[in-house]
Amino acid sequence: MTDRRTELADNLARVEERISRACAAAGRPREDVTLIVVTKTYPASDVRLLAELGVRHVAENRDQEAAPKAAECADLPLTWHFVGQLQTNKVRSVASYADFVHSVDRVRLVTALGAAAVKAGRTLDCLIQVALDAESGERGERGGVAPDGVTDLADALAAAEGVRPAGLMTVAPLVGPYAGRPRSAFERLMEISTGLRAAHPAANMVSAGMSADLDDAVAAGATHVRVGSAVLGVRPRLG
Repeated sequence: MTDRRTELADNLARVEERISRACAAAGRPREDVTLIVVTKTYPASDVRLLAELGVRHVAENRDQEAAPKAAECADLPLTWHFVGQLQTNKVRSVASYADFVHSVDRVRLVTALGAAAVKAGRTLDCLIQVALDAESGERGERGGVAPDGVTDLADALAAAEGVRPAGLMTVAPLVGPYAGRPRSAFERLMEISTGLRAAHPAANMVSAGMSADLDDAVAAGATHVRVGSAVLGVRPRLG
């Protein structure tokens, strides 16, 4: 366990240095950017070590793994982010432990999340996942709504009980005009965020950037970066 703690501490220090450098290069204070560590496929024991090392934001992308892990770590001072594609049949479970849901991309999900949160006596902060590879009215290859669908979803979140619009999330697209251009993709997301904040000023989170492209995300203006492998190591292939 000591070896694993040392490994995680070293990895965290390297990621911290990257974020600090990117913030300095962009003329942003370091506290502008929140690190979310994506702990998928890794055990609750790693989450405990990360908490000991000062991590306060963790993320999961599958409810069947996240729910028991969140329960096991309920005594820790952590904020839980759900970042994966979310089916409506998992909403009740996710609403019981997640503080933020990053992957809202349809009105039906807004309705389901709101109802589940009300039942649980909670309010969920929701980010709209923007698919920069999607045409109007379509969903992206990796989930998300086309940019012109953001306004309707934000209005739906603002109108529903139990949920509120907190901002935007994207994953750098693998296809389309932004493929291989993460900086441009994240800059486009910031433009969409500016429009969203005009109507919903509190929806000021911008979740973008992962292990490979967090520097581009910070340069573009992201407020939150979602880092997994750079902290926890390369995940084993699921056979």
